[in-house]
Order: sequence, then structure tokens, then C-alpha cells
Amino acid sequence: MSRNPLNDLGESLGDYVREQRTAAKLSLRQLSELAGVSNPYLSQIERGLKRPSAEILQQLAKGLEVSAESLYVRAGFLDAGAVSSDSGVPDVRRAIAEDPVLTARQKKTLLDIYESYVEVA
Repeated sequence: MSRNPLNDLGESLGDYVREQRTAAKLSLRQLSELAGVSNPYLSQIERGLKRPSAEILQQLAKGLEVSAESLYVRAGFLDAGAVSSDSGVPDVRRAIAEDPVLTARQKKTLLDIYESYVEVA
């Protein structure tokens, strides 16, 4: 029996999409309409037969009302370490702090700029 080369993708992304869809009480057809993705293509994503683009993942995230980042991580487009586990939002401060290319001064400057744009908790 031949092994599906995208099987790992299906187990992580496809299963996750299916779980989120069923939790939202949506049929495959309903999600395909909400996301603007064909019913057969969505079925292939859930079964791990197709690797969707970032744009398709964004559309699915909107239809499922989940963060696109959670789908990007499952699809391997985004490193799980770059997303905080509690909110699904990229951890910008940590990414800046851990960047080996930036100098200490550059890190401080970037953090100052970033924090001037967001509300500090």
C-alpha cells in the first residue's frame, strides 16, 4: 500500500480543518461556500491530498472564524515558535529578541517602534 506523501500534512492541517469545521457545526459544503473554495478542493485538503496556498488558508480561516496563523502553522508556512500558544497572535517581541542577526541596539529600536504602535499590556 503506497503512502500518501502529504500524509503528515493531512494529519495536522486536514484533521485540524475538519475538527474546526465540525466544532462550528458546518458541513463541507457550507464551509466551501463561506470560504469561497470548491467543495471537492476542500475535501481534498481535509483528506491531506492537496496542499493549499496561504491565500486559501486565509479564506478558510475566515470561514472557520479562526486565526489564519493557526492554519499557517499547521500547514508549515509559519513556525509554531513564532505564535504565542494562548492567543494565536505572533509573538513579535520574542521574535525580535531572538533574532541572531540584529544587534542589541537594533533590537531595542525595533521594540520601541513596535510598542509605539500597540497598546502595552
